Amino acid sequence: MSAEDLDNYETEAELVLYKEYRDVIKLFRYVVETERRFYLANSVEFRTCNSGGDVYFDVQLTDAWVWDIYRPSRFVKSVRIMSFKDVNVEELTHTDADLDILERF
Repeated sequence: MSAEDLDNYETEAELVLYKEYRDVIKLFRYVVETERRFYLANSVEFRTCNSGGDVYFDVQLTDAWVWDIYRPSRFVKSVRIMSFKDVNVEELTHTDADLDILERF
């Protein structure tokens, strides 16, 4: 496989991942972003912890989706994130039309 073939494969995989993200975002309540990963989740528990004077974040996600082109299945039951770096948690706001979709499930 040439370098160009690899680039084309990764570009196509990113496009597929973006389309999946666009399709599933309406199913989730939160966006969680770390230095290493991007998640969608329906439940987020966030704790700030101290260990020997260092502060770290302990975040538990349930019913989640992971942005990762190399995972065969991006839906996960639970995820635990422990990080000394920034963790951003954003609650999504969906329009009424989006909520109609959620009520069907």
